[in-house]
Amino acid sequence: MKVTVIGTGYVGLVSGACLADVGNDVLCLDVNPEKIRILESGGIPIYEPGLEEMVKRNVAAGRLHFTTDVARAVNHGTIQFIAVGTPPDEDGSADMQYVLAAARNIGRLMTDYKVVVDKSTVPVGTADEVKAAIEDELRQRGVNTPFSVVSNPEFLKEGAAVDDFMRPDRIVVGASDEQAIHLMRALYSPFQRSHERLVVTDTRSAELIKYAANAMLATRISFMNELANLAEKLGADIEMVRQGIGSDPRIGYHFLYPGCGYGGSCFPKDVKALIKTASDKAGVELQVLKAVEAANDAQKRVLSGKITRRFGANLAGRHFALWGLAFKPNTDDMREAPSLTLIDDLLAAGATVTAYDPVATHEARRVLGERDQLRYAETPNEALHGADALVIVTEWKEFRSPDFDLIKERLKQPVVVDGRNLYDPAFVRGLGIEYLAIGR
Repeated sequence: MKVTVIGTGYVGLVSGACLADVGNDVLCLDVNPEKIRILESGGIPIYEPGLEEMVKRNVAAGRLHFTTDVARAVNHGTIQFIAVGTPPDEDGSADMQYVLAAARNIGRLMTDYKVVVDKSTVPVGTADEVKAAIEDELRQRGVNTPFSVVSNPEFLKEGAAVDDFMRPDRIVVGASDEQAIHLMRALYSPFQRSHERLVVTDTRSAELIKYAANAMLATRISFMNELANLAEKLGADIEMVRQGIGSDPRIGYHFLYPGCGYGGSCFPKDVKALIKTASDKAGVELQVLKAVEAANDAQKRVLSGKITRRFGANLAGRHFALWGLAFKPNTDDMREAPSLTLIDDLLAAGATVTAYDPVATHEARRVLGERDQLRYAETPNEALHGADALVIVTEWKEFRSPDFDLIKERLKQPVVVDGRNLYDPAFVRGLGIEYLAIGR
């Protein structure tokens, strides 16, 4: 099938590469010429395990192409995926200008039947707006070219996006047009050969499914973070609590790990957008999600609170080693990362920081800029030199079994502040290391 993907971010590039990998003829469009230059030269503009190899393989096979030419992109695919960014506006709502601009370009240039697929995470009612925008462009041209609009939300985890696309647990297609549903079934048939994973709904339900899924996961995280904070006060161990409640099949173990707050491009943005959509479009106040958001904002300051309680509010002259910058492992995404809040808090209190991350240092430099109090290390052990404490913010695998003797040797004081509960407290404390974890 001929497929156009508009946008080469996480969703667009992963979707385009995976669709090409099963034999489709895919053209990816981006208005950023630098992104296209990187892709055409054999690189990728983001870090995602397995993606670079997949892109190279399908470019070499002639199934995956890139362009900045809007007319070529619209002409290419019967199926047109819109996978552009929907960043939060100042009021927390999703900024729809890029989605609607893509829709208008399709309407302005299309000459035959198109299935226009909303792949971006968009508010409920967006499919209707996309349809209206395309109809408006066709009306101005004086033509009546047929098209369908489909909502097909993505459920890709950064760091595991390729595997999530190739082995989906569900494929949600919101549509009412039988021809569009037939084409979407055909497109996704290679990804569900073992059993049916395609769920067909109306467009509004499909749009809400995406927000509801992310909001539920964010709720579980904030709930466990609040329980962890309570466990500390009560002298309980949140890990034992997690095992106790996770063994209940109605609850399960997923997303029950407490930490220093969630971040990334999805949960913070989508929780805000759903709260805003409910308030503005339906007059409904989502009290639970407001609490989830407030709890997460507070959780991002838990580590700096532990540090100031241990070392004092004035951190002038103090130096900290920080392991992990990305909001989660296996990505270089710094959007809403808890490390940003922690670094700001430490520097504001007068401390200096040396940070290490396996892949996100370049992105952290771009986001944080150059600061006199902030340095970056090439290795985790290099970051330890002369630090008053080690602070762990991201649960990269390489941090799971460190050389604790070396940590003790290089730190001024044997203090580890663990924002991801990577270690057994009794074991670490038995080595003579002061261990400050979350809820333990």
